Amino acid sequence: MNNMIPIHETPTGATFAVKVHPRARKNAITGELGDAFKLALTAPPVEGKANHACIEFFANLLKVPRSSITIAAGQTSRRKVIRVAGLSAEELRQRLGI
Repeated sequence: MNNMIPIHETPTGATFAVKVHPRARKNAITGELGDAFKLALTAPPVEGKANHACIEFFANLLKVPRSSITIAAGQTSRRKVIRVAGLSAEELRQRLGI
């Protein structure tokens, strides 16, 4: 991974875009698609299950409480904007390894 994915600093935390691929074999960041991370999730895109899995995945990956992760945009879309409260863009880059 490289620095191609923009991470935006906001007053409420850092944000970045993901493109979700539901019903995958495992939960993982599988690459990049334009300006977004490609995120494979095992959860199906029904009743908010993929959104819940997305929040859970990033909370574990970034070692922050689930309450720090919100979907800022794209609740019903495959393309989502993830907001991480309490981390700067730089801290987020370090934890994501980019």
